[in-house]
Amino acid sequence: MKIEVLGTGCMKCRRLAKNVEKAVAELGIPAEIEKVEDITAIMDRGVMLTPALIVDGELKVSGRVADVKEIREILQG
Repeated sequence: MKIEVLGTGCMKCRRLAKNVEKAVAELGIPAEIEKVEDITAIMDRGVMLTPALIVDGELKVSGRVADVKEIREILQG
C-alpha cells in the first residue's frame, strides 16, 4: 500500500502525516508513506487544497486533517 501525504510542510500537514503514521502502526499493515511537499508535484496530482491524503493513487481527503480513526477506516477499505 502506498500512502502519500501532500502538503507544503505546514502544521496541519505535519499533523496529518503523524496521524497517518499512527494509524498504520495501530493497524500493523505494511505501507510506504511518502510526504510530498513540492507544490508542483501536489498540483500534478490534482490537489488544490492541502493537507491531502492519497492512498494507492486515489485522493481520499483534501483540505483538512483526518483523525486517526478516519484514516484507519480508509486504510481498511
